[in-house]
Amino acid sequence: MAYRLPADCLNEIFEYLELDRFTLHSCLLVNHLWCELSVRILWRNTLNIKFDYKHSFKIESSILSTLIACLPNESKKLLHDNKIFISTPTSNPLLFNYASFCKTLSIYEINRMIDSVLKNKPSLDSKYKNSLVANEIIKMFASQISSLKKLTYHHTFYYNLNVSFPHFPGARDLLELCCSSDLSSDFFYQLSQICHNLQSISIDFYDSSTNELKELISSQNNLKNLNLSAFNGSWADIIPSLTKHSHTITKLKLYSDDSNSFSFVSSFPNLQELIISSFDGVFEDFKKLQYVNFSKLQILKIPYECPKPEYLMKFLENNGKSLKKFYIGGSNKALRLSIAKFCPNLKSLFIIFKNGELEVLKTILTSCQYLESIKIWCGKDYLSEKEVLETVAKYSPINFCELKIHHITTNSDASPDDLESFFISWERRTPKKLLSFIIIDDMEIYYGYSFEILEIIEKYEDLGIIEFITKSEEKENEEEEEYYDFN
Repeated sequence: MAYRLPADCLNEIFEYLELDRFTLHSCLLVNHLWCELSVRILWRNTLNIKFDYKHSFKIESSILSTLIACLPNESKKLLHDNKIFISTPTSNPLLFNYASFCKTLSIYEINRMIDSVLKNKPSLDSKYKNSLVANEIIKMFASQISSLKKLTYHHTFYYNLNVSFPHFPGARDLLELCCSSDLSSDFFYQLSQICHNLQSISIDFYDSSTNELKELISSQNNLKNLNLSAFNGSWADIIPSLTKHSHTITKLKLYSDDSNSFSFVSSFPNLQELIISSFDGVFEDFKKLQYVNFSKLQILKIPYECPKPEYLMKFLENNGKSLKKFYIGGSNKALRLSIAKFCPNLKSLFIIFKNGELEVLKTILTSCQYLESIKIWCGKDYLSEKEVLETVAKYSPINFCELKIHHITTNSDASPDDLESFFISWERRTPKKLLSFIIIDDMEIYYGYSFEILEIIEKYEDLGIIEFITKSEEKENEEEEEYYDFN
């Protein structure tokens, strides 16, 4: 008799395969037990996964038809009576109640999926019918999901259907909430009564905050991550509620125009990650923050406009020693040099070097001896790829293993000999480390290298010296966001 692993052991193995959906799909075909265990994982985040655009319509149609098949009979009858006909995947009873497996729920994705699938069936009252389908599916989730972990609920102009959020007992286990401030007060009140263990809250502000939203924030027991975006509203009203969690919040992301204050950041002494984006470029509140000591801060990201260099340099003087990752979209030469002085323990860095600042790059590489990854713009008014390769080969520290080059111009200025010389130098390094050589530009497949250079790259890939990766700028930015969300 063949030996069979127990279900709990198989389940633990399948959990490691969560990101490998291709392998999990193959597990569906082994036997009923494997199918049941893997389908639970596959459906857990189904409404929160980005699919390849080429196949998205087919996949979304399959998901929607399966959800329609899961609806209770009274909901199916309601849709039928309103002349809404969505085919189900089979006329036989479903093997599983797929809706009950979902642990993440996005009202936006439900609306978008319904609109995408039904747009080929236009009618005068299509918006009403789409809302009807969305409401029945959401009601089903509310009754079937026993333990919801993540909820995303935003009003959008395009998919702003007439959706009412039902009583949702499974939301008492909610860990992550992403929402907009202009949702109904009933929604926030309902959550504030049953949901007290949120670890992450993301809010887009389109108006002033309601008392129910403030109460929801205040009622949490262990809030760790906070993400606030305000371009047409203000977060000022909720600051008193936020500061009640001053000792538990470790990750803070702020995106704003010039109407919002950043000074309340000083209330969170245990911050480990801080991301600030201000599109007005003023950052006057940084005048106060420059003197605050965040002894546990490891990640600092300021991707767009930069505070005044003297403010940020003073901030780095107070906090740079603990930083592991620093990402900044704008700066001056003095600020770039201050990184070498105040941030000796960096592992990952993105900063823009201007043309003629090769000595600044050398200083950083020799001063930051724990550096493992750097992202550099090349072309136009920035460093040339040829000189970057030479400098990294000669001065990068022993732990260095990832070079990201963002080509601002279409073609590289490096010759085949320049690339080969760089790879030979890397091959001779001690200790030997595989180098991730990453090229970023506006296209997913990079055409800036000549055929001769691509042959050299392939040669050193085959030798196990480098790993060559191409990314679009959009994909690089998405991966950066995922990194900050995951860690």
